[in-house]
Amino acid sequence: MTDRTALEEARRISWENLGKQITFYVPGMFYCNGVKGRYPGISITGDECALSCDHCSGKILTTMIPATNPHELLEKCIRLEKRGNYGVLLSGGCTRNGKLPWREFVPVIAEIKQKTGLFVSIHSGLVDYGEALALKAAGVDQALLDVIGDNETYRKVYHVPFGVAEIEKSMEALQKANLATVPHVVCGLDYGRITGEEQALEMISRFAVDQVVIVSLMNVSGTIMEKVIPPDAHLVARIIAKARTLMPGTCINLGCARQRGNTLMETLAIDAGVNRMALPSEEAILRAKFHGLEIRYQKTCCSVTKNFAGGSWDY
Repeated sequence: MTDRTALEEARRISWENLGKQITFYVPGMFYCNGVKGRYPGISITGDECALSCDHCSGKILTTMIPATNPHELLEKCIRLEKRGNYGVLLSGGCTRNGKLPWREFVPVIAEIKQKTGLFVSIHSGLVDYGEALALKAAGVDQALLDVIGDNETYRKVYHVPFGVAEIEKSMEALQKANLATVPHVVCGLDYGRITGEEQALEMISRFAVDQVVIVSLMNVSGTIMEKVIPPDAHLVARIIAKARTLMPGTCINLGCARQRGNTLMETLAIDAGVNRMALPSEEAILRAKFHGLEIRYQKTCCSVTKNFAGGSWDY
């Protein structure tokens, strides 16, 4: 069970530093409470991923809009803005060295930023300083990066020949390029076990980040982990409380990539003082009201810093 005192302390620190409020989000790939998000994901590699990580196997890419060349990406982004979308999450599969083909897309990202008002997030993958600088210069608004704290888990699940030092180097490159970075920590990545999550948070705490997204293992159909038991909600809540202790002034989010229907995870996250939550259940909204939180609603990824929020889902 979760130490209720730890959750209460985390909540107190959160409210003291960031205010007694929460924003609920619906990303563009989802419907929630009958509401469709306005922030779709686009894969610049289609459904191709050389790593084929054990928890995803490229399956999540199939839920995204494919745009595998710069011309196609520009056309689709212009069309998406005309349809009322606020921004896009550019993602894709990785090469064997954990990278995405950003260099060929950098000029068109700059063109997208010039020709539209879209907010642009990217799943960066591993980047060096030159790549980070180019992405920043192109106008990318934020880079989302999975941070793993355990070498064995990283190699086993992501099939990479190196360790987590490469993730830390990417964090350093992004910070040096002054590109806003949103680290994501996947609870239970080691086949449902909590192993390097606290070490991941400690790594993140050494950098200047405005927000951290906590997610948990999902049972993605067709993957090796399809039938793995996800981590218990209380264990995820402990990681949230640990994140708050390490980073008292940082926005802590419960992201969309988590076990569906686990309302206990959501209510415990609110008890721990999360500032943002994607795909809230009715129970989560009621828990926020129970705590007397000021509630806002936004139809984007939970990492988006630009304010598109309203006082209800009908804004």
